[in-house]
Amino acid sequence: MELIDFDHAAFLRDHWQRAPLLIRNPWASWTNPLEPDELAGLSCENDIESRLVTRSGTGWNLEHGPFPESRFSQMNEEAWTLLVQAVDHHIPAVAALLEPFRFIPNWRIDDVMVSYAVDGGGVGPHYDQYDVFLIQGLGKRRWQLGGMCDGATKMLPHEGLRLLADFQPAEEWVLEPGDILYVPPGIAHNGTAVGDDCMTYSIGFRAPSRAELIGGWAESLITDLADDDDRYADPDLQPQENPGEISAAAIARLHEMIMERAQDRRMFARAFGEYSTAPKDPDVDWRPDQPVNAADVRLHMAEGAALIRNPASRFSYVREGSSSVLFFADGRCFPCTGGVAEFAEEICARQRLMPAPDQSDFQQTVDLIVELFNQGSITFDLRD
Repeated sequence: MELIDFDHAAFLRDHWQRAPLLIRNPWASWTNPLEPDELAGLSCENDIESRLVTRSGTGWNLEHGPFPESRFSQMNEEAWTLLVQAVDHHIPAVAALLEPFRFIPNWRIDDVMVSYAVDGGGVGPHYDQYDVFLIQGLGKRRWQLGGMCDGATKMLPHEGLRLLADFQPAEEWVLEPGDILYVPPGIAHNGTAVGDDCMTYSIGFRAPSRAELIGGWAESLITDLADDDDRYADPDLQPQENPGEISAAAIARLHEMIMERAQDRRMFARAFGEYSTAPKDPDVDWRPDQPVNAADVRLHMAEGAALIRNPASRFSYVREGSSSVLFFADGRCFPCTGGVAEFAEEICARQRLMPAPDQSDFQQTVDLIVELFNQGSITFDLRD
């Protein structure tokens, strides 16, 4: 799938994290990739995050899945919305929606949430702390956009929903199948289904907070320093008038102990690569039932079988030199050089890859493929 006549550079310059943008059906041919019944089926699964939002008068009710199949036959005349998270991890046709947006770096992409709503259904006026592309898949939805919000914006009291207390719409559009609305972080918005069978695909982007970055970095440092014997020392200690004082010299030395490691850019790059590619749901085991070895991989490559990335997996790399990278896949770091680095860069860029059996560093590439396959990050397309 691709967007027709969509200028990536102009979008990034004029709209990304700046201003909303309505894009009327830019697809060569739009086809809704998921049926409502399939979405309802996913919401019944134990390992898939789902929510049901019901509006009754001025009140909002939130239920968390998994839901029994009978739940949807009990909705009566209520205005309701079903939301299912990370559908791209389970439905390849939904995962394909991400490909036109790969001009945004991999580490920024979160997942595709899919919602289904009956007439009048929605989740209420709110704002997000991340960028989102809202693709109308089926039916119609009215989107109202308001002003910029932040932590000081007044919210309605609700245990599970972040609803704006005073939403003042400034713009309004009705989206039809194939239409896309981009909403930057902090912009108030409210979507309401116009008629039944309304499906929307929300492509969200991650934006780690300072607290999350520091927490992840500190956790990584602690792990690396588990056997560290570099302890505080003060061989030049002098008598001081009050033993209760922590001297400026001690503070400076203690601070230097921490900052020496904290300022290690390579260590941070590695830690962030592992943090940003960690699986969205670490409890889901994507490992294959039958692991492979190097001989299996060489055979598949000789037969011309393509490699396919697991839609639930995250791939990124950090360049270290002209021919070396730190390659990250599902929270693991693989230092790569030469031909292996070239392979790593290619698999980060493409969902499907035909590895060349005559490339340099062939055995090291095979070994990397074995690791990625056996941890569930990639598989071979063995179809005839």
